[in-house]
Amino acid sequence: MTTRSPEDVVAEAVRRLGVACERLECDPGFADTGAFCERYGVAPEDCANAIVVTSKKEPRRPVLCVALATTRLDVNHRLRELVGARRLSFASREETEQLTGMLVGGVAPFGLPDGIPVYVDATVLTRPLVIVGGGGRASKLRLDPNEILKAPGATVVEGLARPPEE
Repeated sequence: MTTRSPEDVVAEAVRRLGVACERLECDPGFADTGAFCERYGVAPEDCANAIVVTSKKEPRRPVLCVALATTRLDVNHRLRELVGARRLSFASREETEQLTGMLVGGVAPFGLPDGIPVYVDATVLTRPLVIVGGGGRASKLRLDPNEILKAPGATVVEGLARPPEE
């Protein structure tokens, strides 16, 4: 039995959902947002990070949050309210891979296992184009941010993320 790569899973989901995007190849050593932006000359405000957050109490409930790289998730207020949990934590690299099947630096809002809600910060939709992960560390997707809303369970959330100085 062959195991499909995370990039193949995301590519299949993108096709199935009719997501219009451009696949960009990248050096896996530069997949993390800061390194990617510097290496490829992309403005951080044009990158949207997909971050897994889980409730700390069992059964753990994972959610995927999509926010601009220039913002910080409001985990202690807005997200806690959405998830309905008193305590939340960012998933570790290992937990992110286990929950999504994708690698940190390449997590995408497409191709997720069933039942993982996707919360998209409203500011993401203000950009003309954004770059998100492509499933693994060797690819990214450039797309109109409204295409992210084609992901199953995607919901736009006002105030999910804030500028870092707040």
